[in-house]
Order: sequence, then structure tokens, then C-alpha cells
Amino acid sequence: MTTYHFIGIKGTGMSSLAQILHDSGEKVQGSDVEKRFFTQEVLEAKNIEIMPFSKENITEGLTIIAGNAFSDDHEEIKEAKEQGLPFYRYHEFLGEWLNKYTSIAVTGAHGKTSTTGLLAHVLSENYPTSFLIGDGTGKGHEDGQYFAFEACEYRRHFLSYEPDYAIMTNIDFDHPDYFTSIEDVFQAFQEMAKRVKKGIIACGDDEHLQHIQANVPVLYYGLADTNDFQAQNVRESSEGTTFDVFVRNNYYESFTIPQYGNHTVLNALSVIALCHYENMKPEEIQQLSTFKGVKRRFTETTWQDQILVDDYAHHPIEITATIDSARKKYPERPVVAIFQPHTFTRTKTFLHEFADSLKEADYVYLCDIFGSARENEGKLTIDHLQELIPESRLLQLEDTEQLASYKDGVLLFMGAGDIQKFQEAYEKKNE
Repeated sequence: MTTYHFIGIKGTGMSSLAQILHDSGEKVQGSDVEKRFFTQEVLEAKNIEIMPFSKENITEGLTIIAGNAFSDDHEEIKEAKEQGLPFYRYHEFLGEWLNKYTSIAVTGAHGKTSTTGLLAHVLSENYPTSFLIGDGTGKGHEDGQYFAFEACEYRRHFLSYEPDYAIMTNIDFDHPDYFTSIEDVFQAFQEMAKRVKKGIIACGDDEHLQHIQANVPVLYYGLADTNDFQAQNVRESSEGTTFDVFVRNNYYESFTIPQYGNHTVLNALSVIALCHYENMKPEEIQQLSTFKGVKRRFTETTWQDQILVDDYAHHPIEITATIDSARKKYPERPVVAIFQPHTFTRTKTFLHEFADSLKEADYVYLCDIFGSARENEGKLTIDHLQELIPESRLLQLEDTEQLASYKDGVLLFMGAGDIQKFQEAYEKKNE
């Protein structure tokens, strides 16, 4: 029996995949940097061994799965190839694994993690389901009927997949270190659409997705009345958001989700459309109302008189959506944005858009730019963004106590890097 060795096991997708294999009865281990990440808690709970990077970890009998953040000159990858061990990149292995199930890929520039989580929740409440969510959560089921998974467009990795279904939430320009334009992004999604085997659920409110061509039926969802699945009469309460669903202009059912903002309604609508297409009963789909959310997507902590929110928002569209959710859930409270830009290329490309979206908060704090594993330095600094938001302030780890001055505030800690350390520092200084 082989042992699967994950190079970069603390990555969100890698952690999820490791859990799936473990739950499916496979032997799993992995390696990574020694810095602690939120993803490793669940790995440790499953007694999955995590080792520091070293070529000594690579031994006979291993099947290697390498994270996409690591280049071919990484010491463990070089050693694995020298030994001739079975070797997969993350997306390559996932592309083979999903063929065991009725697979549903969730993709899009924004909202794919939350949508995958919601879909996995509804399916799991009704059927044996395996799932891989981009927040580091994964679950394997030996008798799984469905496999819901997040499919990332970065470097066209999702072209390794041939899923039965695809949910496409939107198309937007992101990952400017790889994609050259919105047309380049669209072309990648167009290629992905051609690989889907049974059907596509696409957001018809997205102008780019309206032009997707496929060899399978494309069902559209959205708020506009031109969609196959439309949400009407959206209303918010202390319980969350309730809306009526119309299928081709005929009333179908009303649903409630415990989240806020039109983007959360659209996420839910895509899941409803998929489940309806698979002939699930309305009462089964109603499990939407018990969804607790995914990690780092409007994850709330009540802290003294404040609400602290940890959120992965790292694109202007996502920042706007997160601020909108805070406004709708806590209309009487001041909203404080604490933002850490992720990668120099993205910050440079969307500098003005970041400024515009952050200005929708009542107060703005900016943290230094976080460089990713693929890009560690750049000439741009956080000062360039602050110049566009004159009323903003720079925030350092040692001076987070100033955030305590916002009585009853909703503090949004946003970013795809290590923004959590600012929230942790704040909590420790104000215990």
C-alpha cells in the first residue's frame, strides 16, 4: 500500500485533499514550512504527520503530490524525480480522483469557496458526499455519491478537470501575475466549459458568462428576470436572508440562508439550481438554512463590545461584498476595514479599485503588502495605496490597541496573507 506524501501540505487545497485521502482509507503524510497555519489543526486532529521540508523525507514507496506554489527546483520535488517516484501536481491528482464520483466543480473569480462550502453542506446532509473546499476543509467518503470541489482558474489549473457539472459564479480579472487581460481569463473559462460532461450552472447576471459556449446545457441563475433560476423578494432579518425562487418565471420555493448580501443570495441560488437539476426535493435543499459558513469567509468573533470578522477578501469586488455584508447585518454599527494587500502585482493592478472599495468603510487601516510564495518583493509599497485613501492609517502589529477606540464597531480583518496575526495581536493586547 502506497503512502501519499504531500509537499506543502498546509496549503488550503493540499490540506483538503490530504483529509479526503485519509478519510478514504489511504495512508497520508506531508511536509511544509515550520510556521503555523490555520489549516494544520485539522490535520493534527486526524494524526496526519507533518514534517519540516527536507529531501530526507522522500523515500521508496511514496506517491508524491506537490503543491502548485512550489517550483521544480524544490529540494523534495528534485529528490522525488531523481528517485523516479510516482509524482503529481495537486491539480493533476485531483483531476484523476474526481472520476470516481458524480463531480461538481465550483469555479469563478469570486465566491467559489463559500459556494463550494454551501453545496457540500446541502449534499452531505442528504447523500454520501466527498468534498474539497478552498478553506482547508476536506472530507472523503468511501461510498461517496457526489464530489463537490473548488476549481481554481489560476494558471489554468482547472483544465486538468473533466467534471460532470460546473457551477460558474463569475468571470473577473484577477491573478495579474499570470492572466494578461479579462479576455485571457474568459478564454480559460471557455476552455473549462468545454470539458464539462453533463451541465453548467452559470450566473446570468455576469456579462461574460452570458457568452460561454458549451457542449452541455447551460442553466443561468441570478437576480434578473432573464435567468432560468431567479431570486425575487429578497428580504433581510435577524435570522439572515430570505428570498423566493422562480424557475423559468414560475414560483418554486422560498429559502432562507443565515448570511447577508446579494452575493450570498447568488451563491445559494447556484446551489439550488444544481440540486433542482439533480432532482433533489425542495425540503432537502432547505438545508441551506443550517449552513454555518466556511473558514475565513466573514468568520465572526464577539469581542467585548465589538464584532471581529476574519475574511479572505483580497480583490476589490470581494472587499465591497464583505463591507456590504457587515452593513446589512449590523446597520447601526461603524465598519472598520483593516486590509492587508496580497501580492505586489495584484496591488499594483487594482490600486485605484482597492482605494474605491475600502472607502465604503467608515474607517480604514492598511497593513504592509504580503508577498506570496511566487512573488516576494516589489517596488510598490503600502504608502502608494494610502495616498489614494488620505483618511486611512497604517497599522503595525505593535500598535493594534488603537482599534479598541471603535465602540460597538465591526472590525473587518481582510486579506489572503497572514492578516490573522493582526487580529490575534489585537485580542492579546485587549484581553
